[in-house]
Amino acid sequence: MQKLLDPRLMLVTSMTIFGTLGLFVRNIGVSSGELALYRAVLAALLLMVFFIVSKQRIPFARVKKEVPLLLASGVAMGINWILLFQAYKYTTVSAATLSYYFAPVIVTVVCPFLFREKLTVRQIICFIMSTLGLVLIIGIGDMAGGRNIIGILFGLGAAVFYATVILLNKFIKNVEGIHRTFLQFVAAIITLAPYVICTSGITVGNLNRAGWINLLIVGLVHTGITYCMYFSSLKELPGQKVAILSYIDPLVAVLISVAILGETMTASQVVGGLLILGFTLWNEVKA
Repeated sequence: MQKLLDPRLMLVTSMTIFGTLGLFVRNIGVSSGELALYRAVLAALLLMVFFIVSKQRIPFARVKKEVPLLLASGVAMGINWILLFQAYKYTTVSAATLSYYFAPVIVTVVCPFLFREKLTVRQIICFIMSTLGLVLIIGIGDMAGGRNIIGILFGLGAAVFYATVILLNKFIKNVEGIHRTFLQFVAAIITLAPYVICTSGITVGNLNRAGWINLLIVGLVHTGITYCMYFSSLKELPGQKVAILSYIDPLVAVLISVAILGETMTASQVVGGLLILGFTLWNEVKA
């Protein structure tokens, strides 16, 4: 795929598509757990087709050693999706997305304990200012209603599990890139299926045409195709450029939230979002 498209174009495109996720999730009338399951199933099927067409093989001989980590990361990925979809239901897409982007801050704080990395002064400043931004988003103004706080907390919970996926991936050494993501999708399916059956059940048959279209877009485009573009571009671009271009995702989400969905943001939430995105970006970009 990287031979057909410029890596920067693939990354910009994938980040833009990721930013529109909330717009489509809002139109799918199933539970968050059921939606997460279908997302994993559709994406896994599409990646299987991609592997067949590109003649790629998964190194199953090396995968055996990584099964516990892959299973754990798949579980974390599934829970991450459920909580994010719940956040969209309770609060605005912009508030949910900005809360979700607290994940890099969590990773920064946890890494010194897990990997004995030194916590620099700049990282400490970024943590403090990003936390302040989160406090502002949670609400000291008009958006401080009960449902909005619950939604933001769901977004923050999703950030915790997304950070967990990132941290677990640091321990996975023998499986890389899209192969790892495919196996995590499979692990997510294995864990989400019994959860969905025991809770909401399978209700996809009740979706109308619009619901089916949005579900297919989320599963095939937002997850399957976009993950392929995202991981293909990562191989070709330096980390600093990836860090900068990755912020297209929350910016697009905020623009869609305000311009298309007509959702409002208070002045304090705007400041909070700028603090989270700005200081997280400063932390990721090399001095």
